[in-house]
Amino acid sequence: MKHTGSCLCGNIRFEIEGEFKYFFLCHCHYCRKDTGSAHAANIFFTPAKLHWLSGEEQVKTYEYNSTGHNKSFCPNCGSALPKLQEGGSVVVVPAGCLDEDIDIRPQAHIYMDDKGNWDHDFESIPKFAELPIKKEE
Repeated sequence: MKHTGSCLCGNIRFEIEGEFKYFFLCHCHYCRKDTGSAHAANIFFTPAKLHWLSGEEQVKTYEYNSTGHNKSFCPNCGSALPKLQEGGSVVVVPAGCLDEDIDIRPQAHIYMDDKGNWDHDFESIPKFAELPIKKEE
């Protein structure tokens, strides 16, 4: 099965050949920092092949202090991009960079001991179709 994706600005495009293995919402301190959000939403493909369709030479990868935590991203728009792990046998894909609907749902929240103290009871928060703040005129 093939899946395609890209960064926000469109300079970098990729294709993954493989099957979804795991889909985790990671609340670890590192993932919260590098996403600026409550968690990272990562899909793990294994076995899989990552093919860069455009912009491969632009992809930057940040390795954090030999912790095993790393992030690949577009240097132009900052979008998170796929990365190879476990010697290239596992492809980790930020779910939001895929350009298609997927047929897998998150299987688990992980590293819950690290989650933000504000990360709870989201079901009770009002929901809007767009930004609920009006422009000041």
